[in-house]
Amino acid sequence: MPEPDRSPSVNVGSWLAARAGLHPSRPALIVDATGERVDYAELNGLANRVAQLLLRRGVKPGDRLALALHSEPLYLAVYFAAAKIGAILIPLNTRLAAPELAAQLLDAEATLAIRASDIEVGGQTPELLRDDLVNALPPASRGQADDVGEPPLAPGGEAPQVLMYTSGTTGRPKGAVLPHRKTLFNCLNAERYFGLGEDDIVAAPVPLFHSYGLKILSVPALFAGASVLLVDRFDPLGLQQSLARERATLLGGVPVMLRRMLRAGLEPACFESLRFAFSAGAPLDADTIRAYAEIGVPVLQGYGQTETSILCCVDPEHALSKAGSVGRPVEHGEVRIGDAEGREVAAGVSGEVLVRGPICMLGYWRQPEATRAARIGEWHRTGDLGVRDADGFVTLVGRLKEMYISGGENVYPAEVERVLEEHPDVAEAAVVGIADPEWGEVGRAYVVAAHGGRTGPADPAQALDVDALLDWTRGRLAGFKRPREVVVVDELPRTASGKVQKHLLEGRRSADAARGDGAAPGDGV
Repeated sequence: MPEPDRSPSVNVGSWLAARAGLHPSRPALIVDATGERVDYAELNGLANRVAQLLLRRGVKPGDRLALALHSEPLYLAVYFAAAKIGAILIPLNTRLAAPELAAQLLDAEATLAIRASDIEVGGQTPELLRDDLVNALPPASRGQADDVGEPPLAPGGEAPQVLMYTSGTTGRPKGAVLPHRKTLFNCLNAERYFGLGEDDIVAAPVPLFHSYGLKILSVPALFAGASVLLVDRFDPLGLQQSLARERATLLGGVPVMLRRMLRAGLEPACFESLRFAFSAGAPLDADTIRAYAEIGVPVLQGYGQTETSILCCVDPEHALSKAGSVGRPVEHGEVRIGDAEGREVAAGVSGEVLVRGPICMLGYWRQPEATRAARIGEWHRTGDLGVRDADGFVTLVGRLKEMYISGGENVYPAEVERVLEEHPDVAEAAVVGIADPEWGEVGRAYVVAAHGGRTGPADPAQALDVDALLDWTRGRLAGFKRPREVVVVDELPRTASGKVQKHLLEGRRSADAARGDGAAPGDGV
């Protein structure tokens, strides 16, 4: 049996059949909650039975197939089944409300929605409940690589494979159309930068409905013949025990997960099998990276988008020396820091992160204007602002749309947030620009107290003194960058990937808000 096809025209579904032929009894999936093992023969057989059932129900190439399941083996079986028959999979964010999911189904004109019984998707799309799907499948013969035969493979390459709605950090999500070709080159990048091999066990606590959990952790691991540890519910202490029990070699997580594990207390013995941890979805602070390094776990920061998958990655050699950077551009893809016209700017100068090459999406689903707006010539506009250093490492400094102008000076919220999070009483911070009659815009910071306390709690030792926090920023931030207000909140609204949804913060104030002294642009340094 040959290795998985690496040609640009490949159908992603062929990889699973190839792995089942090469090593049928090797574990493909490990279910964290139950310890269940699903080997490659079983997973491929399950995918084939799902594919045949979908064909019997009239699902055709190009039809949109929505999926709303928890992280379980059936999820990946449906993923590969859809690829084999040419259906376009829509991974639905199961944390969204039913009306939000119904809007996506309507937008995609989905043919069928497969869902768990406890997940409501709303709308008028025909549904198939998870248990009904399982009961309708023919029985499997354990260990057989091909229970019902491989369905005829639909075209791969440029054919749409996945319709994934963006996480919506700025408002209504858009559907990114991702072809088989993009999945291939993302897997090649992950294989290269993660050093993935057949002996690896990749812990995936990020939901499969998200590009990170599906396209960066799980599918590349299966492409490489590794095992995936499926973690459906994140628990900061339980995950550490799972890593030790299964001897995981790679942990992928979003920054909030790594920070919560750190706050819960790291057990060094639980991490002995890890080669490294990988963080993406949002910038990770250097202090957290150093804390993991102290117990012998390198944390590699990466960066990508639903539309592009992995763009940059830090290599183990520079995990500490370049802490705070998201790394250098990946091999299969070209990245530049560009000005408003797309021209590359010099090292040390901030600009928009642009990307082109085989890791890019086809466009936004039935939104040609949005697709055109996201491009400058051949380059995809990420909307992220970054700076490249002399060694080629990229550091993100904010979102293009988040940048605000105070008294004629550009302010990048990410820079202000990093400073605020250096304060010992601040766990997390998010900064937005708000209108101001004198300066045009000023900053408002939303912060989460490090000890769970709010201004004026019963226990004064846990109070976060917002006036003192504002005063503390003097000498650390230029006057025009210092927030005008601080609002203490219990938590920051986030997407499934851990990105803060700032559009849900804007306009929120509370009794815990304090106003600063209105430092003018140029005051302080």
